[in-house]
Amino acid sequence: MQSKKADLERQMLATRAQLDATQERIQARTGRNLILATLIGLALGLFMFFSLIFIKDLFMVCAIAFVGFTAFELAQALRLAGRNVPRVPVVLASVGVVPAAFYLGAAGQWLATLGGIALIALWRLVLLAWRDHRAPVRVVLRDIGGGFLIQSYVVFLGSFSVLLVAQPDGQWWTLAFLLLVISADTAAYAAGLSFGKHRMVPSISPKKTWEGFAGAGVACLGIGVLLAVFMLDQPWWFGLIFGVVILFSATFGDLAESLIKRDLGIKDMSSWLPGHGGLLDRLDSILPSAAAAYALYLIFT
Repeated sequence: MQSKKADLERQMLATRAQLDATQERIQARTGRNLILATLIGLALGLFMFFSLIFIKDLFMVCAIAFVGFTAFELAQALRLAGRNVPRVPVVLASVGVVPAAFYLGAAGQWLATLGGIALIALWRLVLLAWRDHRAPVRVVLRDIGGGFLIQSYVVFLGSFSVLLVAQPDGQWWTLAFLLLVISADTAAYAAGLSFGKHRMVPSISPKKTWEGFAGAGVACLGIGVLLAVFMLDQPWWFGLIFGVVILFSATFGDLAESLIKRDLGIKDMSSWLPGHGGLLDRLDSILPSAAAAYALYLIFT
């Protein structure tokens, strides 16, 4: 019995050593803890799925939390880069746009976004009354521009998801475009890791390859057709259009966020999500895809 116990312990230690070595090789190649990142992604995905399918108002609350924290995260990153973006009005404005879009529609979305931009600009101007916040006009305008970036990029684009959910059967369209974005990211990652040799835009995103883009395209076309037929009650050819549109919007969102991070001189927006980086690092592909999916919904329904 002692001999068998010793053999079992040795086998367990050997297996653990192999798993640790595999994880280290993956982390050295990808720069992330893949297992932890996968677990966090699954948890967030299941929670989002539950809120979408069963309680639309709960999805709106989730969107408020995601948009609010992401806006704060980007404001903090801009401040660390030397841009005096006021965080309080940024969070207040972002939290107000989501319910406005959900309950008042597109008109509420636009008015709340413009009101949020005005609030941030006015707040920054009022801060000039304090000596520590005084700066040349060019610098103040740059700070206000940072607030405009947050409202237009994170908040406005993100609010399209709740605008879509509020429509009849909009929850299925939202779930469909989220599944497509996840499929595109996963396929691009797997194809790029396995076959990637030709860089797409090395000056912006060194790890993004044309092989990964091709893998994402194949996944989006195939899954787009399945989602169109079995989830959205659309003809199969719409799935091809859906897949192509989300492929380009997700890729654009990923490159746009990479460009912002390169301009700020950072790798991740924050370290709030272990294995993922920050919230914006996970939402970068989703933000423009939400607007694209809403546009497709209006055209085809």
